[in-house]
Amino acid sequence: MFQTVLLSTIIPVAAAIGGGAATACWPPSQRFRSIVQHLAAGVVFAAAAAELLPDVIHANAPWSTLLGAVIGVLTMLALEQSEARFGGSVGMTVVAGVDVFVDGFVLGLGFLQGAKEGLLLTIALTVELLFLGLSVAGAFGSGTSKPRIVAVTTGIAMAMPVGAVVGLLLGGLPPSILSGFFAFGLVALLYLVTEELLTEAHEVRDTPMMPVAFFVGFLGLIYLEEFL
Repeated sequence: MFQTVLLSTIIPVAAAIGGGAATACWPPSQRFRSIVQHLAAGVVFAAAAAELLPDVIHANAPWSTLLGAVIGVLTMLALEQSEARFGGSVGMTVVAGVDVFVDGFVLGLGFLQGAKEGLLLTIALTVELLFLGLSVAGAFGSGTSKPRIVAVTTGIAMAMPVGAVVGLLLGGLPPSILSGFFAFGLVALLYLVTEELLTEAHEVRDTPMMPVAFFVGFLGLIYLEEFL
C-alpha cells in the first residue's frame, strides 16, 4: 500500500515542478491561469463530492464528523491568515507547503478507501498542483533565478508524499474516528475550491471559457468515475 501511494504522488509532484519550471521560462497570461484555476476547481470539487462526501455521510459518527469539519475550517482559515500576515516569498512558501501536505494527507485517506478513490484523487490533485506550480513560480519577481524557482516549487511539492504517508498511518483507527479525518479532508478540499481557486480566478475579467473549464473538470472526473 505504501509503495503504491508513494508512486501515485509522483504524478502530482511532477505536475507542480513542471508548472513551476514552465512559468519560470514562459510566464502565462492571467487569463490562461484563470482557465487552469477553473479547471482545477471543477476537478477538485468533483473529487470531494464523489469520493469523500459519501464516506462522511454514511459514517454514522456525527460528533466525530462535526469535530473533523470544524478543525478543517479552522486549519484552512489559519493558513489563509498566516499567508496574509507574513506575506513575502518565505511566508507564501511555508503556507503552500502546508497546503500541499494537507492535499497529500487527503490522498492517503483516499487510498484507505480503495484504489479507485485514490486514483481519482490523484488525478484531481495533479491538476491542482499544476496550478500551484504556476502560482508559486508566478509570485516570484523577474529577478529570481529560474533554478531557485524550480527548487522552491520542488520543495513545496515534496510535502505531498509526506502527507500521504501520514494519512495512510491512520488506517488502523476505528471507523468512527476515521470519519472525522474524512470530514477534515472534505472541508479542506471544498475550502480550497471556494476560497482559493475560484476567488483568485475571478480577479480577471470573466470569459465564457472560464465556467466551461470548471464544468469540463467537474463532469470529466464524474464521467471517469463511472467509467472506472
